[in-house]
Amino acid sequence: MKAKLNLGQRTMDFGLRIIRMYGALPKSEEARVLGKQALRSGTSVGANYREAQRARSKSEFISKIGDCLKELDETAYWLELIQRSALATPDKLGALRDECEQLLAIFTTISKQAKLNPS
Repeated sequence: MKAKLNLGQRTMDFGLRIIRMYGALPKSEEARVLGKQALRSGTSVGANYREAQRARSKSEFISKIGDCLKELDETAYWLELIQRSALATPDKLGALRDECEQLLAIFTTISKQAKLNPS
């Protein structure tokens, strides 16, 4: 149970960090467009994880964990694009991108384990 609470808090913290990153971007149209994409996908990870915790079936749980993975992968893309377009420097995004990759690894493991365990 403690691990579930930690991951729930971790996804909440990730969403909050995404919100702060968006607020710190330059006020250009490019930054606004790319930032909003990251904002949408990055903040939905925690919501999807919360839904997974309330899944009524194993297949629903697996589906919601899959949604977390899709949103994390999309967020990784937008963060990389923001960095490559020089809207934010690597030192500003490095820790956030690293957390995104770590969450991707965690959710990948959860998804694989859920698919392997029959009950």
